Amino acid sequence: MWMRGGTSKGGYFVASDLPSDIAARDKFLLGMMGSPDKRQIDGMGGADPLTSKIAVVKKSQRPGVDVDYLFLQAFVDKPVITDAQNCGNILVGVGPFAIERGLAQAKGEETAVVIYMENTGQIAEALVRTPGGMPTYKGDRAIDGVPGTASPIPIEFRDTAGSSCGALLPTGKAFDVIDGVECTLIDNGMPVVVMRASDLGIEGSESRETLDAHEELKTKLESIRLKAGPMMNLGDVTDLSVPKMTLVSPPRGGGAISTRTFIPHRCHASIGVLGAVSVASACMIEGSPAASMARIPGGDPKVLDIEHPTGAATIRVSGSGPNATAAVVLTARKLFDGTVFAP
Repeated sequence: MWMRGGTSKGGYFVASDLPSDIAARDKFLLGMMGSPDKRQIDGMGGADPLTSKIAVVKKSQRPGVDVDYLFLQAFVDKPVITDAQNCGNILVGVGPFAIERGLAQAKGEETAVVIYMENTGQIAEALVRTPGGMPTYKGDRAIDGVPGTASPIPIEFRDTAGSSCGALLPTGKAFDVIDGVECTLIDNGMPVVVMRASDLGIEGSESRETLDAHEELKTKLESIRLKAGPMMNLGDVTDLSVPKMTLVSPPRGGGAISTRTFIPHRCHASIGVLGAVSVASACMIEGSPAASMARIPGGDPKVLDIEHPTGAATIRVSGSGPNATAAVVLTARKLFDGTVFAP
């Protein structure tokens, strides 16, 4: 099944429908996507990392969990399938997909689907509207970066701090200095390096296309990323898609902070769900680059709009520190259901 989840899209598979051998599985998925080729002209990929994503779903054997979800990222121009990160956007489609495929059972007008994220060992709960016992994709929820409206799917993340790096702040510091730049190395569901845009010589309001063409900036970011990897307990990240690199600046649209994110070598059209959760968390850390310019609302939970090139991602944060919980409300849509072929 091909689905849009949040601001991404990709192929959703029942695990038993794919080869059990990882090498054979990856060969099939690369062929299906048309990678490696910058146009992905011979496959389903859309010549962009955001449209070259895969969800592998199976019924869970874990107590209190409905399904297990493995996220795989297909590189566009390299023959690489990686499970080194999670994806909160593709996660949004897992609940309705699981119900469509009979991996989870609808329970009235709304169905809670508890999802174990295999990449990080964490749990999320998705609330799917299921009138008549099946998911509905029609609704009035709009999200930035996606035209029109669709049925809202609230997602609550549990225990995401340190999901890939072992701790919310793997170095134990509000910031570290790498190549002369203050960087918060943080992981609240997605490993992210958060830096002031001004420290990299940009304003932070530039378009995605402008930043993608800024080779000097991209060289600086990659140098920082390669040094940050071992510091974040990720090891050599040369061939990995993490950590993400987020440049922050003061908000311009009434939100908490403005962002430009590289994933890791191309500027994101928006921001990943879990990346936004990590950035929101960085805004709450006293002394961090993000906190120095963020506008934090009062009360608890705090609702932070994380601005990005095409709008904002709204993150609701309850509590503080490693015990904080984060929730978002996004949408998904079934695009087609059928048979896909690989060479």
